Order: sequence, then C-alpha cells, then structure tokens
Amino acid sequence: MRLDDEQSSSNVEDRRGRGGFGRGGGFRIPMGRRGGGGIGIGTIIILGILWLVFGINPLQMLGGGSITPQQQQAPQTQTSTAPASDEWGQFAGKVLKTTERTWDKIFQQQLNARYQHPRLVLFEGYVQSACGMAQSAMGPFYCPRDQKIYIDLSFFKDMRARLGAGGDFAYAYVIAHEVGHHVQNLLGIAEKVTARRMRASKAEGNQLSVRMELQADCFAGVWARDNESRLEDGDIEEAIGAALAIGDDRLQKQSQGYVVPENFTHGTSQQRAGWLKRGMQSGDIRSCDTFK
Repeated sequence: MRLDDEQSSSNVEDRRGRGGFGRGGGFRIPMGRRGGGGIGIGTIIILGILWLVFGINPLQMLGGGSITPQQQQAPQTQTSTAPASDEWGQFAGKVLKTTERTWDKIFQQQLNARYQHPRLVLFEGYVQSACGMAQSAMGPFYCPRDQKIYIDLSFFKDMRARLGAGGDFAYAYVIAHEVGHHVQNLLGIAEKVTARRMRASKAEGNQLSVRMELQADCFAGVWARDNESRLEDGDIEEAIGAALAIGDDRLQKQSQGYVVPENFTHGTSQQRAGWLKRGMQSGDIRSCDTFK
C-alpha cells in the first residue's frame, strides 16, 4: 500500500513506553508446557483475536471473570498527541488518515451528515479504556464509550507469525475493520443491535454479532475501494488472506481441533472474505446491509 505521500492523522494518542509498562510489562497469563495447566502463546493469540478484534471475552472462555478497573488498576500514563515518529506508528496514523478522508466523503455525499473522527490509541503492555482494561495479547479493539480504537502494534507481528496473515494492506484492513465498528456506532446500528441482543437467546445473539462483524468487514472493503489508487500488486490478496485467517471456523479448528457453528460470533472465513470483497467491488455502504 503506497502511503509515502500521506500525512499522519492528528487523532492519534501515543501511550507507548509510558507509565512503566512497555512490551512484556504488566500482568501475564501463565505459559504452560505440554500436559501442564497453563496456556500456550498460540492459544493466547487466538483468544486475543477472538475478544478484541471480534468481541469474545477470553477470560469467560477460560472460566474466569472479566477484568474491570476495580479489579486491576492500570498505572497512570501520560499521553502524547504528537504524531508517532517510528515506522509502525507512522503507518497506523497514515492508514487512519485515509479512513478519515473516505468516511468524511461518504457521510457528506451519501448521508448528508458530518463524520466524527475516532481516535487511535497506541499502547504497550495493557491499557485503560472507557470500556475497561485490556492487555496487548488480546489484540486491537474499538470502544464505543470513548469512540477510540486501541492497538498494540506488535499485533501485526503476531498476525504474520501465528496466523500467516502478513502484509501492510492486511494490517491496514485490521484498522479499517475497527473504524467500521466506529461507523456502526455513529449510524446507531451498534445501539440497535445491542438492544436486540439483550432480548435475544444466545443463538440469536451470536447471529447478530456475526452480522455486525461481517458489516464491519464490508465497510473496510468500501474504504479499500475508495483507496484503490494506493494499492499495489498483491494488496487485495493480503487483505482477503487476513479475512480468511480470522474466520470463526478456522480459529475454532486451530484452537480446539473442531468446529461448533452455533458458537460462531463473527462468521466463517468464506463469509468474512466474501463481505470484504463485496465492499471492495461496490464501494457503496448500501451494499453492506448484513441484516437483511
């Protein structure tokens, strides 16, 4: 993805390396050996993706409770609003800038409304958000309460090493997907779905979650279409490869050895890649109605 001539967004908060917790800092889930009672790093990565990229709390899957600010307090941190100076920080800021330009235009031209920019928070170790505390092993997430996207950029290395989903456009797709959740929040979709899920059975709630995630994938595809002039050979394949790598069926097979479709909350690999491609082909948010 060509970003050399792109400016970095001013809506980036760099919290890395502050408050005494850098990479490897903070609390950790024990790493067990084969046959032991701990959890391997591969499982942590998969559970992290399931929670913070896609909304499943891994602590509940492991039999524990959710972490709240009252249970574990984050250290006081200082926040820098200056643009990140390192390569990965600059990359994330530039990708965010392209999403701002895309959604500014769509909101104005198609919705006759003003797009409210989210903020992107770069952190290491763990971070306190308005939605609670998160650790870096759990991947990127969007918090609707403060309209911020949180990401430890080491997640991109994990994508490549653990899931075989590398490449700059694959990483950009992750950010665009989280921005898609912000768009859902602004359009009132997230609020309506949350209300429906509160009245729904577990199976119905899972289906609603799947539709939310697939729509965020489609919105990411709409962004990709709007930025096709920046694409290079192989970029589209990178993004589709990432979508295929994070389908519920593939993650379940990888983590537990078998697939349980009724527990899907984000869609199969084929569904995720299909809706991403649909957004890319149409470039129109009206094609992203996953609720019909």
